[in-house]
Amino acid sequence: MTDSRLSAITQRIEARSADSRAAYLERIAGMGEQGPHRGQLSCSNLAHGFAACSEQDKQALTLTESANIGIVNAYNDMLSAHQPLGEYPELVKRAAHGVGCTAQVAGGVPAMCDGVTQGTPGMELSLFSRDIIAGSTAIALSHNMFDGALCLGVCDKIVPGLLIGALSFGHLPIIFAPAGPMTSGLSNKEKAAVRQQYAEGKVGRDELLKAESAAYHGEGTCTFYGTANSNQMLMEVMGVHIPGAAFEPPGTEMRNALTVAATERLCKITALGNEYTPFGHVVDAKCIVNAIVALLATGGSTNHSIHWIAIARAAGILIDWQDFNDLSAITPLVARVYPNGSADVNHFHAAGGTGYVIRTLLDNGLLHEDVKTNWGEGLRHYTQEPQLDNGRLTYINGVSSSADTDVLRPADDAFSAEGGLRLMEGNLGRSVIKISAVAPEHQVVEAPAVVFDDQTELAAAFDAGELEKDFIAVVRFQGPAANGMPELHKLTPFLGILQDRGFKVALVTDGRMSGASGKVPAAIHLTPEALSGGPIAKVRTDDLLRLDATTGELQCLVDAGEWNSREAAVRTGDASEQGTGRELFAHMRRAVSEAESGATVF
Repeated sequence: MTDSRLSAITQRIEARSADSRAAYLERIAGMGEQGPHRGQLSCSNLAHGFAACSEQDKQALTLTESANIGIVNAYNDMLSAHQPLGEYPELVKRAAHGVGCTAQVAGGVPAMCDGVTQGTPGMELSLFSRDIIAGSTAIALSHNMFDGALCLGVCDKIVPGLLIGALSFGHLPIIFAPAGPMTSGLSNKEKAAVRQQYAEGKVGRDELLKAESAAYHGEGTCTFYGTANSNQMLMEVMGVHIPGAAFEPPGTEMRNALTVAATERLCKITALGNEYTPFGHVVDAKCIVNAIVALLATGGSTNHSIHWIAIARAAGILIDWQDFNDLSAITPLVARVYPNGSADVNHFHAAGGTGYVIRTLLDNGLLHEDVKTNWGEGLRHYTQEPQLDNGRLTYINGVSSSADTDVLRPADDAFSAEGGLRLMEGNLGRSVIKISAVAPEHQVVEAPAVVFDDQTELAAAFDAGELEKDFIAVVRFQGPAANGMPELHKLTPFLGILQDRGFKVALVTDGRMSGASGKVPAAIHLTPEALSGGPIAKVRTDDLLRLDATTGELQCLVDAGEWNSREAAVRTGDASEQGTGRELFAHMRRAVSEAESGATVF
């Protein structure tokens, strides 16, 4: 039975979203009523659409009696997680032919790597790339040649962008097919230790590069539980993958079988068959709530407190940080995966993985079971475990107990009674904090502010020995309108070192942290942002700040009269306005919404 508290939160979201959801469903119903769109194309349009196809495929596309699958691919061979996707189109086409259908690559979408751009000007394009990907997905599907779509993508902004774009074509069935994680290399804990040693000057660049290369060593996603792997967990619990697809490594027989099965399933659920499953009906309020619960239960990426707001709105569903906070209060933390533990996602997968997480949450009433998925009615399908039988994919009942309780625990015997995310409020605005990796003794910090207008200023202050004290770093003018809201993960080693030295330290920023953010308390996504005159722009160095993650309090402890009379600081310099393509995104910085509205231009 569904937990009454979960039902109440979901009902609140459904009531809030009633008008926008109804408008969305009406729109996609109108698109679906036209039937297979290529049947409405003129002869010239259709001829252009299949000019390069084989004669067999031309005949099939002319008849419009079998499904044609559009492949939207985020492949590039620089990004390790997406490099395997280069081989997928031919595999998908063969699988489609095997069940009497066709498939075409509808288009590609950009896929940048935050691991490459972290701490560089390119990171200021990262968040905006999500909306570019959404638009690129819409362009790919706008040719109206397709009865369904297979979206190939894995990493940080790519999956959210594909989802937003796919929801604009919610009358189509759409399945996501990932590539999986790289095999385990140097442990994430060992890698982080070398990073701190480098920041302290104890090892050189050669030793650092050796460690990083041992951690990131092959094809597939990075093995820590950051935004990319959080994406894959959420795709499973939303029923957007086929069951068990998230964490099988690239290049295995099982991975290929999962991709083939995704293609075959997609061909079965188009409007041409008896199991028509429009994507816009899969992604409803219960589906979105399930995604948030799974994120919180596994200590997933804080980036999704922005992305899933934008995704939900694309489906006519209105959520905010209060919903995240309230769901976190009833969601037990059932997984310990780096940075919230020592295990990587391969260990997580071996211990029971997505299937076990979904099972234990369902068994305790903490997910909605009565949902529509790409595999059929009901989320219980996603507790199954894929197996190979003579090269063909079959399913058996998934595990009912964890193989490693240091990594995965049942919901009724969890690592923590609450999930890892909390809403922070006070006279500095609203923000979120992930506390699943923050030790209890570090969850409350009251200390003087040290204000920076750029992350490089903090690094310089550390190198100069100016931060050997208790303090709260305030890094402002990092919001979406200011500079595209870059991740500030490069600050983590410096703050981690100071915390290890016994100082009480924390971070307050209107920017983002990486999905790998960990042990240092960080109130992030602060809204309103500094460029918009948000209260963070009033803070001065040596102001006493209080960050209390246990109560959700974020305050500048300055006399109210003085605080109210202060003028907000004004950003100086225009470094973010140009270079590395940033001038091309000026219109997005002007149009972007605040973080709690999804930081989107749509």
